[in-house]
Amino acid sequence: MDTPSDAVDVVVIGGGPGGSTTATMLARKGWHVLLMERERFPREHIGESLLPASMPILEELGVLDTVRREGFVPKWGATMVWGREPEPWSWYFRETNDRYPHAFQVWRPRFDQILLENARRAGVDVREGCTVHDVLFEDGRARGVRYVGEDGEHVLPARMVVDASGQGALIGRRLALRRWDPAFQNLAVFGYFAGARRLAPPDDGNIFIESYADGWFWNIPLHTGLMSVGAVVDRHQGQQGIRRGGAHQYLMEQIARAPHTAAMLDEATLASGPVVVKDWSYVSDRITGEGYILVGDAACFIDPLFSSGVHLALTAGVLAAAWVTTALRHPEMAVASGEVYRALYYRQYDHFRAMAQLFYASNRTIDSYFWEARRLLGDDDSVTPRQAFIHAVAGQSPIGYERAVLGRGSAPDGFLQAVHDVSAARDERRAWWNAAARGSTEATHPLSAMTPVLARDVHVERKPVLHDGEFVWGHTLHTAGYPEGTPCSAFVATLVSMIDGHTSVAALVERLAAGQQQDRGQQIAGTVQQTLAILYVDGAIELTQ
Repeated sequence: MDTPSDAVDVVVIGGGPGGSTTATMLARKGWHVLLMERERFPREHIGESLLPASMPILEELGVLDTVRREGFVPKWGATMVWGREPEPWSWYFRETNDRYPHAFQVWRPRFDQILLENARRAGVDVREGCTVHDVLFEDGRARGVRYVGEDGEHVLPARMVVDASGQGALIGRRLALRRWDPAFQNLAVFGYFAGARRLAPPDDGNIFIESYADGWFWNIPLHTGLMSVGAVVDRHQGQQGIRRGGAHQYLMEQIARAPHTAAMLDEATLASGPVVVKDWSYVSDRITGEGYILVGDAACFIDPLFSSGVHLALTAGVLAAAWVTTALRHPEMAVASGEVYRALYYRQYDHFRAMAQLFYASNRTIDSYFWEARRLLGDDDSVTPRQAFIHAVAGQSPIGYERAVLGRGSAPDGFLQAVHDVSAARDERRAWWNAAARGSTEATHPLSAMTPVLARDVHVERKPVLHDGEFVWGHTLHTAGYPEGTPCSAFVATLVSMIDGHTSVAALVERLAAGQQQDRGQQIAGTVQQTLAILYVDGAIELTQ
């Protein structure tokens, strides 16, 4: 079926962070975007604690200054009862992030409204109070939506449908795409308390996480004077307790079992809630298809230990807008760029998942059914400690406070040794390279006379890469440290393709600099050496004499 002439370019289902971000970025690209949100903002939503990694995205959206002026509580780090010791300890974002040393504890009704209003200013046709009941498919392609507004039911044709409907996951449920994660069979019971005590300065803006026998608590101070408090517990145990006495009684029972949280709430009253969140960690096997894409919680959801929900939604929004633009302008690239969207999005998801597994496995403050079960889940015999380290830490920039906990707990057998081995190997290789570059190595040949050899499975692939808000054809380099691949320049791709195990460093430079003027040739020589240094330290190449 041809696209009707009255069709919008893109319809976005859901006005949360993922939907608003996608819509804003698409409108900036000139597309006719219509966003449908079933509720009217401001509306309540859980997930108040942001990460510094989200600040650049808020800045790109043009809302960071607005967020700063709103008066939200600055979040400088985290305070935790977790690991080996029963006493609280703190960690601060400034230890790994100079540019954004703090994030915010936001009031989600207002925060989400800021993002939605920003989408409207960008030219998005925002329609609140519109409930999308169905996505219309024909011959396997999404063609639009059926929705109910104030004046009844309507059909809206669209060239592309963005499902940012949250855990309702309109497309994911219809197409049976969702797959539950057996490693995190938990649920959360949460509410908002008035009159709660904060932590003492300088930790009074921190998120406070307390492990206890039945699971763990979050405590998030808000600028409204309320404290967001939630218990994450075993799904089956929690459901039994809630059926027995109701959500309110169950939450109060759990608070009484967590001494630090109980002390913070001993003079507080429950102002709102409690609410039970039952649907837990999951991924969707497919998150793009003909005429549609899944964003945010509609695609995947991970245990909230690292406050990753909003960050994943914002990230997905930027990537999804790039995919939609590419699919509309260059349909022949839709499948390939969709695979890259999934890989980039799930790379961050998998990072949080791997770190959460390691955290659960490393907590030794409590001996109980909850923690013993999750320690067993954390010890995955199919993944070696070295693989776990590389997947969770190596090649990942610091996103939050997740790495700090590794040193506070008792990691699974072999994990800390893997951390040491990988770090020590890189330090040793870096020291050798620096010495060789200075000519002070014990090698019998100068560096320029040595021959680089690619390690196993190191290769370059031609793939779509992000550029100026859409995907274009480029190259990705795959190594042990970056098994999913990382975008690389055409120069690096050419250099790697020339490493055949027989050509020396000097010969590589000579070939790449052929026909260039002297100053350009010197520049190429320097770039070759810098690139080979990175590859050598990462273990992607060896050097033979």
